[in-house]
Amino acid sequence: MKHFATLFAALLLAAPIAAHAQGAGHQQHGRPAATADSPSTRAFKEANDRMHRDMTIPFSGDADRDFVAGMIAHHQGAIDMARVVLQHGKHPEIRKLAQEIVGAQEKEIAQMKAWQARQR
Repeated sequence: MKHFATLFAALLLAAPIAAHAQGAGHQQHGRPAATADSPSTRAFKEANDRMHRDMTIPFSGDADRDFVAGMIAHHQGAIDMARVVLQHGKHPEIRKLAQEIVGAQEKEIAQMKAWQARQR
């Protein structure tokens, strides 16, 4: 029985690796392949796709500038995902966390945009 449990655990761990090797890749982020998309799932996918597209920046070779440019898009992605939770989520703890993320990330985006403006 112990060998069966070990084999079962190994198969569970191997499945995501095999899916990745077959092309599931980074964009899937562990999403099941055959699910009907709920409104929240569609919104999360749109936010994720937009964030990844916007994070594809022309790198300047200046670590500070590149970090800020990429992080603005990344933070906006966090805001967009948090807003999906605020629209569709039900758990009070997660809704509170989403609201806190919106506030914190908006503040950091403003700080980064102000820094960018001073660099011009």
